[in-house]
Amino acid sequence: MREMSEEDVSLSKLQLLIIMSKGYLKGYPLGNYRKEAVIENAEQVANYVKKHLTGLTSKEEMDQDYIFHLRVELLAVMAKAFAEGYPMGEFRRHALEDNLNYICEAITFDSQAYDMKFMKVA
Repeated sequence: MREMSEEDVSLSKLQLLIIMSKGYLKGYPLGNYRKEAVIENAEQVANYVKKHLTGLTSKEEMDQDYIFHLRVELLAVMAKAFAEGYPMGEFRRHALEDNLNYICEAITFDSQAYDMKFMKVA
């Protein structure tokens, strides 16, 4: 086993933000501890994204990662906003849902390729 990198921790925090945001959209209550967790994780994810975006060196890297990282940063801003009690109207709710779908689709691996490798081992 290896030590967790900053990227591993940030991905875990992103996944937690996704889960909490989806819970919020489904109407699950936001208690004080959950609000604090959303705000803290959102700030840390946003800081990681800003740091990562400034570290991109080539145009190819920017083309591949730029939009995804901007979407992640937007999720962090939106999550922090709903945790702080800002109003969430129909359009913001729809935008949050669309953003979540985009991010989830981007971080989901290709199950067909995974299944093929798994079946070759079996």
